[in-house]
Amino acid sequence: MDITHLLTSVRAEEWTMLLRDWDRALRAGNHPETTRYNYVLAACQLAAYLHDQTPQSAGADNPTLVEQRQIVAFQAWMIETRSASTGLNKHKALQQFFRWLAEENEIERSPMHDLPQPRAAQKLVEVLSDAETKQILGACQGNSFIQLRDHALVRMFYNTGARLSEIGDLLVPDVDLDTNSVVLTGKGDKQRRVRFGTKTARALTRYLRARSRRPGLADLERL
Repeated sequence: MDITHLLTSVRAEEWTMLLRDWDRALRAGNHPETTRYNYVLAACQLAAYLHDQTPQSAGADNPTLVEQRQIVAFQAWMIETRSASTGLNKHKALQQFFRWLAEENEIERSPMHDLPQPRAAQKLVEVLSDAETKQILGACQGNSFIQLRDHALVRMFYNTGARLSEIGDLLVPDVDLDTNSVVLTGKGDKQRRVRFGTKTARALTRYLRARSRRPGLADLERL
């Protein structure tokens, strides 16, 4: 994952240098791409916030000089403009950034030391009705390659209860049509095997057969 586009919002050279070094450390630690992206994004957003809201502060130019009160203000702004869960996610990501700065001896102690994380209410996830599910599947019906692909992936998504990112990261070897099961890779690269039904298996069989006949796709691993 290239973080260059994230750094376009960062104006201070010291911020940019340390964020690039942190991303290298995350890669060396074999953190998943989505985790790295979200971590670096949070730090870039803090840098942009400080540049816009407190441009004269030392922390706006150098992350090693960020104060706890500035992080508190940033979190409050995130909660007000986004959501409590977003504020919580930013808190967790920034904890990792300042912990790394301390490990690198760039700072003596994290400004987030003893800073409690924001509370976020657990919201119930809305479930699609049968009519809505049929409508979505109906939109994918057809014999074109795109329709076969979409129909198979939507059925897989609906049937397994997987996260969208887990479906998007699937590889062809993850799917076992002999046992009607798939290996899903979740957060922290934790894997689990999930079974799916015969309708999903049929949709996957039709899609994979069409895929094998498409020039340039047969040798690609990504589903």
